[in-house]
Amino acid sequence: MYPNLLKPLDLGFTQLCNRVLMGSMHTGLEEHKEGLHKLAAFYEERAKGGVGLIVTGGFAPNLRGRLAPFAAEFSKPKHAKAHKVVTEAVHKHGGKIALQILHAGRYGYHPFSQSASKIKSPISPFAPSDMSSRQIWKTIDAYANSASLAQEAGYDGVEIMGSEGYLINQFICKRTNVRYDEWGGSYENRIRLPLEIVKAVRAAVGKEFIIIFRLSMLDLVEQGSTFEEVVQLGQALEQAGVTIINTGIGWHEAKVPTIATQVPRGAFTWVTEKIRPYLNVPVITTNRINTPEEAERILSSGQADMVSMARPFLADPNFIAKAEQGKSQLINTCIGCNQACLDNAFKGKRATCLVNPQACYETDLIVKKAVNSKTIAVVGAGPAGLACATMLAEKGHSVDLFEKSDRIGGQFRLAMQIPGKQEFRETIRYFANRIDETGVKLHLDTEATADLLHEYDEVVMASGVQPRMPKLEGIDNQNKVIDYQTLIRDKTPVGDNVAIMGAGGIGVDVASMITEPHGQTLDDWLHEWGIDKTIEHPGGLFPFPEEVTDTNVWVMQRKEGRVGKGPGKTTGWIHKKTLEKRGVHLLGGVTYNKIDDQGLHITVKGKEQLIPADKVVICAGQESVKPFEDQWQSFGDKLHVIGGADYAGELDAVRAIRQGVELAAKL
Repeated sequence: MYPNLLKPLDLGFTQLCNRVLMGSMHTGLEEHKEGLHKLAAFYEERAKGGVGLIVTGGFAPNLRGRLAPFAAEFSKPKHAKAHKVVTEAVHKHGGKIALQILHAGRYGYHPFSQSASKIKSPISPFAPSDMSSRQIWKTIDAYANSASLAQEAGYDGVEIMGSEGYLINQFICKRTNVRYDEWGGSYENRIRLPLEIVKAVRAAVGKEFIIIFRLSMLDLVEQGSTFEEVVQLGQALEQAGVTIINTGIGWHEAKVPTIATQVPRGAFTWVTEKIRPYLNVPVITTNRINTPEEAERILSSGQADMVSMARPFLADPNFIAKAEQGKSQLINTCIGCNQACLDNAFKGKRATCLVNPQACYETDLIVKKAVNSKTIAVVGAGPAGLACATMLAEKGHSVDLFEKSDRIGGQFRLAMQIPGKQEFRETIRYFANRIDETGVKLHLDTEATADLLHEYDEVVMASGVQPRMPKLEGIDNQNKVIDYQTLIRDKTPVGDNVAIMGAGGIGVDVASMITEPHGQTLDDWLHEWGIDKTIEHPGGLFPFPEEVTDTNVWVMQRKEGRVGKGPGKTTGWIHKKTLEKRGVHLLGGVTYNKIDDQGLHITVKGKEQLIPADKVVICAGQESVKPFEDQWQSFGDKLHVIGGADYAGELDAVRAIRQGVELAAKL
């Protein structure tokens, strides 16, 4: 079914069982007290699921290379000994695993960070010290030592992290390397560090050991590399002894989205395709590849020899096995939201997955078959109800799922209609198939009553949320006022001037939807973000005009401060940048006075203003839907409330789905 995806790859001294690399992800387990045992369970599930080659999260080769003061390091024999639990767990299922060696350079969140030059990163509080030639050679030795220890620990290879703006990238680019010695100045000098590292690593591990080099093919920052320079380095890396070259896209400080759900699928495979003809070793492409169909298309068209997928294996450890079995409709697809993986990682929390809360919790959130089968009613087929109902049925319970509308999905059905969030449709597709597979009895267009629910052994209330309407003069003006739910669901025309009350995630989504250009292609998207497909300009960026929408949109919030970011530590800036580029007016510290036929009357900094809105869209939060709440006490302990029905704050699908799975695990 997927002949190219599932085709083995012969590396000469070893063979990979398919063309899939599970890309590196920092999970937070690397630093956890019992982290390596938990990490072993995490990787074991993915090896069992058929991944060809796994790459771990990044481990520093020495103390100064750490990402944070207590971040993971791999530099001593005790580290090799401790990691055997990881490699053995993967090898038990015939899998292969490589350790990623990552030196943070100026991205280190500690005062001991080092880099090519003393230039502070915009995303780190500490300025690095510039490395002496002696320190550089010691760092090269540290890479070789880490690789040798990885071999001792049972790893099948290492990945040298040379992209994303970390230390090696910092030496390569003029942006961060202003040295005048043998490690700076000319491009030949600036690429000396990666080449010496690869040579040292190859000498330390011998010929029959996989060395992957993560090559930054598109820096997406000013003073980055050009196409010719990337090719030159790639060819030199081949000569130095790499086995595989992996694609790196963008620095962490780049002002271009690269992996969020707003990024089109396979948006950067053209980069790998452009460089691949100049290289002889297998080349891996990456970023926003989340279905076997997309991966097969990329491989069959010759854009790459392998595909790298990271977060899709958080979402579903059995991705490959399901593809092999012809059950791709049962894959729990990564929706690129970042809300539980990257957002958690950048907050110093354990990573997991919005659509799969068991990811990285394999030893903590265990779901076992029920000893005694119960009859259980679940009210509401939104994310929380769907997750709970299908897991309960999988455990062996008899489950009835009641949904008052004519379809499942809840808030996800609204979200999938927002431009850039179409991936949410995949989660609904997954749960629809899970309902059939697990035997949940679905009752659409059915409003559950208290009398009906009293017949069940357990009742799960997942009835969701509804828009909250603030108390304001003119709020009942139906010609002028509309709530976000009605607007998204009915695609209501809004006119040329739109005022949005509320700048949280929903307000930002509504503004994006209203201002989205029609019929946008991948090339349109690349142009909108200023990406040069020729990579002739340094970093692959070119000056580009601001995109201004024909619709006048105002996004407002009561509180002072930055407006338009919405939730999401790693994606909020994307929303704000998009709105700014489209000319959306962002207003903070707003007092709403009234709505009338003229529009929305507000006060900002003591001055009254009129927003001449054709439509005022209310995005002022949500409130829980609690049917027959006055009778809830009569259910006693058998009533369980989850998701939006439990708490209607900022829409939080991470919490909703986790609550559903955790409750199912207990019942």
